[in-house]
Formats: sequence, structure tokens, C-alpha cells
Amino acid sequence: MTTLTVKIESLEDTMSRMGSAIRQEAAPSQDAVATLSFPSWDAVHRVLAPKRLNILKVLVGHGPLSIREVARRVGRDFKGVYTDVDALVKNGVVEKAPGGIVFPYDRIHFDFDIRAAA
Repeated sequence: MTTLTVKIESLEDTMSRMGSAIRQEAAPSQDAVATLSFPSWDAVHRVLAPKRLNILKVLVGHGPLSIREVARRVGRDFKGVYTDVDALVKNGVVEKAPGGIVFPYDRIHFDFDIRAAA
């Protein structure tokens, strides 16, 4: 099972984690965890807004789907879904594939705390 973990962390933390991963010589496990990091909650919400999360729910467990089919399954117009899919592709959440777009993960895990403003 592959999981996409969404985190809120600084650029320094992201780079440190990537450096550690590169230095590890062990082969990746079956339960690979990909990470998508954002600097703030606002950035998370811009990319993974509720309508975009609905698109991901439709894509989980399927092979490539056309944008038109995704729009049909989420009950939205093509243009709006196209705009959302474009944003998801540009942010590395979904991938273009022959025959459409694909979400190459089985699930999403959100891993962050939201604290009170200082």
C-alpha cells in the first residue's frame, strides 16, 4: 500500500528529511510513504481544497481516468475540474498518464499540528 503523507514543515526541515532519505542505502519498503510538504495551512488548503480532495477520492484505486470521466464522477463541469486537475498536476499530487490522469497512491495521510497564533 502506498501512502501520500501531507505535512506542514519549513523548507529547512524538508531539505533535511530529503538528505536523510538520500543517505539511506536500504531499498524502499513495500509500504512506501511519499511526502508532500507545505510551508503553511493556507498553502495546504490552496492545493488540497475540498473539491480537489473529491477528485482524489475518485482517482484512488483506479487506473488513469480522463478529465471528462472525473468531472462526470464528481458531478462538476469539465472546465472547473480541468482547472483543479491542472493545479494538482503542477503541485505533484496527480500525474498525467496515457489515457488520462492518475493518483498513484492508495491513501492520503495528513500529518501536522495547527497551533494558536502568537
